[in-house]
Amino acid sequence: MFKRQSTLSLVMIAMFAALTAIGAFIKIPLPVVPFTLQIIFVFLAGSLLGSRNGFQSQLVYIGVGLVGLPVFTQGGGITYVLQPTFGYLIGFALAAFIIGFIIERIDSPTKKHFIGANIVGLIIIYAIAVPYLYLSMNFWLHLQTSWSHIFVVGFLNSIVADFCLALASALLAERLYKVFQSVRTVKIMQVERENV
Repeated sequence: MFKRQSTLSLVMIAMFAALTAIGAFIKIPLPVVPFTLQIIFVFLAGSLLGSRNGFQSQLVYIGVGLVGLPVFTQGGGITYVLQPTFGYLIGFALAAFIIGFIIERIDSPTKKHFIGANIVGLIIIYAIAVPYLYLSMNFWLHLQTSWSHIFVVGFLNSIVADFCLALASALLAERLYKVFQSVRTVKIMQVERENV
């Protein structure tokens, strides 16, 4: 039973890691921080996979990029941790975990629950990403930048669009949630019958 459930989980984790990578290439170039669709798959990973698997899907994505595959918006490799935008990737992983954590604790989550969880996730992403952006620019890249400039390029340039994506992802997650839950239930029932 454990083996079959783990296989299903691994497939879902790998799928959302791949979707996050694809989202990195659907982007609008902006100064310092490009706008991408990655955040949609972060919201969905947390909502549909749960805290542990959602978190792991983002860790897989980050890990694949850090070992050298060019899955990030500007390539890959271990030195990517020095990129100003790496804080967003850290935020993605933590946001997926927290979103999943919130949804898991509700028996029958509704639209408002998914919206609320996504907004919390969005806050977490920016709470990590913006300070990381400031530290990166000013300390290890030695590009003296003010907090006001960081606030504009790291927050104001994309927060409205990301908020809209949080709402859209919540509506999509509400529709997909029951499907994901039913697939998981069917798999568990199949395994239990085989083990009888």
